Amino acid sequence: MYILFDIGGTKMRVALSRDGETFEEPKILDTPADFDVAMALIQTTVLAMTSGAKITAAGGGVAGKLLCTHGKGEAHANVCSTLLIGPHLAGWNGKAIEFVLEDMLGAPVYMQNDASIVGLGEAVYGAGKGHEVVAYMTVSTGVGGARIVSQEIDLSMMGFEPGHQIIDASGMLSKTSVCGTGLDLEGAVSGTAITERYGKKPYEITDPAFWDEMARVLAYGLNNTIVHWSPDIVVIGGSMMKEIGIPIDRVRAHLRGILQIFPELPLIEKATLGDIGGLYGALAFIKQKHKERIN
Repeated sequence: MYILFDIGGTKMRVALSRDGETFEEPKILDTPADFDVAMALIQTTVLAMTSGAKITAAGGGVAGKLLCTHGKGEAHANVCSTLLIGPHLAGWNGKAIEFVLEDMLGAPVYMQNDASIVGLGEAVYGAGKGHEVVAYMTVSTGVGGARIVSQEIDLSMMGFEPGHQIIDASGMLSKTSVCGTGLDLEGAVSGTAITERYGKKPYEITDPAFWDEMARVLAYGLNNTIVHWSPDIVVIGGSMMKEIGIPIDRVRAHLRGILQIFPELPLIEKATLGDIGGLYGALAFIKQKHKERIN
């Protein structure tokens, strides 16, 4: 019996997998700003789901920069324990989430950055299924992503931050850019950046020319990610890729004119798992890590 979680800055999703292959309808909760309140809420939710039955393992994604271990072939390689910086979870910073949950649930807990976990879900169960090297990008409130190789989150020293690649060294595109720091991809195409720059929520902007320009800017970021990660497929998810948002066909079109070093583009596809991609990724991650642990 596995407990799956996807902890974001505003919402948490918790689900139960009884067979290790599927999961039941997730419970969607507001994410408490207070860490101790959040842990108590997770404990109450899990107890109601399991009726007190023994849990084999738990795991999933958390939004923010995490303290992780590294290495190959060990259960706790590429597993994270402490939230270092949570942009929307300041009250959680410095908290050893993995160890608190292990003590609370009485089971091993495997945790990673939320974008990496969603990317794993898309690589194993979603749009990237069947591809060896998957680049996952999420364009939403912020911009994040991860490289997935052979259906596992690729090793890294400090995680993946494709949203913080500099695409405008002068910073002239943004009123909020600090002089000398340049403008990163997140600062150009994220929902937060667009709202700050134009004084409107992204879904309130219906001008096709605006969204074509956002597709062009995103294509420059994807060009950089593709030449660094050399993927078979790029999977793009997030709220900014919805019907009112960045059209993926225009992203492909702009990329064809930008990416010249490779003879052809990798596949560029939208994510297919929606809001529960993190739970699918959690299921795959737990299975991988728990197998390593018991072996």
